[in-house]
Amino acid sequence: MRFPLSLTTTMVGYMARKKLARQKRFPLVLMLEPLHACNLTCTGCGRIREYSQSIKEKLTVQECLQSVDEAGAPIVSICGGEPLIYPEIGELVRGVLKRRKNIYLCTNGMFIKKRLHEFRPTSRFFFNVHLDGLEETHDLAVERKGVFKAAVEGIIAAKKAGFLVCTNTTVYKETAAQEINDMFEFFSSLEVDAHTISPGYEYDAAKKDMVKRLDKQPEDFFLTRKMTREKFAKIQEWGERFTLIGTSVYQEFLAGKREMTCTPWAIPTRNVRGWKAPCYLMTDGHYAGYQEMLTKVVWDKYGVVDGVARDPRCENCMVHCGYDPSGALSTNLRDTWINMKYNFSPKPKPYYEGRSVNAFNGVSIGKGHLAEAKAAINAKNGGACGTGDTTQRDELLAKIGKKSEA
Repeated sequence: MRFPLSLTTTMVGYMARKKLARQKRFPLVLMLEPLHACNLTCTGCGRIREYSQSIKEKLTVQECLQSVDEAGAPIVSICGGEPLIYPEIGELVRGVLKRRKNIYLCTNGMFIKKRLHEFRPTSRFFFNVHLDGLEETHDLAVERKGVFKAAVEGIIAAKKAGFLVCTNTTVYKETAAQEINDMFEFFSSLEVDAHTISPGYEYDAAKKDMVKRLDKQPEDFFLTRKMTREKFAKIQEWGERFTLIGTSVYQEFLAGKREMTCTPWAIPTRNVRGWKAPCYLMTDGHYAGYQEMLTKVVWDKYGVVDGVARDPRCENCMVHCGYDPSGALSTNLRDTWINMKYNFSPKPKPYYEGRSVNAFNGVSIGKGHLAEAKAAINAKNGGACGTGDTTQRDELLAKIGKKSEA
C-alpha cells in the first residue's frame, strides 16, 4: 500500500467514528505552529510577514500538547516558521507520538542533520521537506543559495537513519511542469517516501512584501484557477508513478475534471495567537479554543460554490489544505472507491533513473539566484551594502547590463 498501515487505519477508523456519531464538523489534520520564526524569507510565504509582530513568541510544549488533545485530529502537522529551530522540538514530537498521533514535521531541511539525534524512526513520523523545484528554482524561491543542497543532504541523512521522508512543493506561475516531473524523478531515486504538491496561495502579506521589497507584481508569481489546471494537467499521471499525499478526488479537482468546495474547518491552525480562522491561509480572527472557533465562525461566508467565490480572497484558491479534506470526507460512493483504491494500491517503486536528472542546476554549477535582483533593488533604492562597499553590486549590475544588450 502507498502509505503506512498505521496512518491509513488510524484515519479510516477516526472518520468512521465521527460519521457514525453524525458529527458535522471535525478536524482531520491539526496545523500546529509552535513558533513563526524562520531562518529563511521565502518569497511566497505569508507567515513571517503576517506575524512579524509576534515573530519572537512561541508556544510552550504544554500548550502545544493541550492543543493536540483539544483538536483530537489523528494527524498533526508541526510547521511554522521553521520547527527545527524550536528548542523543545524533540520533546514536543515525543509528546505527540505518545498520544498515538501521526506527525508530519514540516521543515526547510537545513537543520535535519543537526537535530536528527533528537528523533527516533517510526511509521507515525515523517520529515516533510519543503522543496519548490530543483536547485536553481528552489534557491530562488527561498531567497538563499545553497538551501536546496542542504535540504538534499538532510533527506539523505534522514533516509540513511531509517526515517520516513516526504517532500512538500508549492507551484507558482513560473514553475514549469517538466521541472515538477524531473523533481519527482530525482527524489524518487533517493527513495523519498511521498510527496505533497499544491498551487500557491496569494497571501495578502506576501503580495505586499513582494511589491515593496522585490519590486515584483503578484500576478506574475501566483496562479489563477485556469493556470492551476494547466500546471496540474498531469497530476493523475504523477499520482500513478509517485506516491502523492492526498486523495484521488483532489487530483481530479486540480486537473480541472470536477468542481469542489473547501472544508476549512477540517485542517485548523493553532499558533501563538490562538486558533486561526477561517483557515490556514486567511485570517479574520483568532479564538481561544477550537470548539469556540467552530461555533462562532460563519463558515458559509467562505469558499467557492459552483464556480462562484463567496469571498474574493477564495477566488483562485485550490490549495491542498482547503480542498483535499473535501475529497476525503465525500460520501459519494465513487469518490470513496477511487480514494480507497489509490491508498491501498501498491506503492510505486523508486525511479532510480532519476539519478540522471540535472537537479543541481543552480549555484552548484556557478549560476546565481537572487544576487542580481537584489543588486538591482539596492541600486533603485539608492542603497548600498551594509559595509558601504558597492563593488559587488556594481559588478552585478554590469552583468545585468551585458545580458540586456546581448
